[in-house]
Amino acid sequence: MSGLSGFASLGPKTKNLVVAGGLTGFVFGVYFYTMRAVGGTDELQIAIDKFEAHKNKNESEATLTTPKA
Repeated sequence: MSGLSGFASLGPKTKNLVVAGGLTGFVFGVYFYTMRAVGGTDELQIAIDKFEAHKNKNESEATLTTPKA
């Protein structure tokens, strides 16, 4: 753990700033990675649109084939 010996010589406020900076960098990294991975495709929206079109088609066919009294 010789790498942490330099960290021990810092003041308490400086240590807090280093830890806060590291955590903030990690959180932003995960956020931007996730947004890029999830936002890259619209597969879910395409599937929803296909489902809605199929549902509307079935509903319109059902109203056309239903006999009126």
